[in-house]
Amino acid sequence: MNLKIQLVKTKKEYKDILEIRKKVFVEEQNVPFNIEIEHEEDSKHVICFIDQLAVGTGRWRKTKNGIKLERFAVLTDFRNKGIGKEIVNFILSEISSNNTIYLHAQEAVVNFYKKLGFKVSGKKFYEADILHSKMIYSLKI
Repeated sequence: MNLKIQLVKTKKEYKDILEIRKKVFVEEQNVPFNIEIEHEEDSKHVICFIDQLAVGTGRWRKTKNGIKLERFAVLTDFRNKGIGKEIVNFILSEISSNNTIYLHAQEAVVNFYKKLGFKVSGKKFYEADILHSKMIYSLKI
C-alpha cells in the first residue's frame, strides 16, 4: 500500500475530496449538502492517495477560537488501516502549535481522537443531527 498525503493543489484534487466528503457525510451519514459544503475558501485541504486513488481527506481553518480541524473522511473500503491517523498527524505537522487546535468529533470517533492527543472539552452537542464533542489538542511532552 503506497500512501501519500499532501495539500490539495489542483482543481481535480479538490473535486476528488468533495466526492469523498459527499460519499461519507451526505450519502452515509445523511448530512445535508448545504451544511457539508461551507468555509471552503477559508480552509486548507488535504488529500490522501493510496497508489493513485484518492481515499481520504481532512482540512483546517482559522477561527476566532483557534485552528479548527474538520471534514476528516476516509472511504469505506479503506477504513481501519491507519489512514485517518496519518491524515490527522499530517495536518498537525502543518499547523503552528502557538494556536489552540480543536475539532468537533462525532461521538463514534471520540476515542480515536483521544489516542491522538485530543481531550474532550465541555458538554456534548448536536451538529447536523449527529452527537459531537468539542476536543482540544494537547501536545504530548
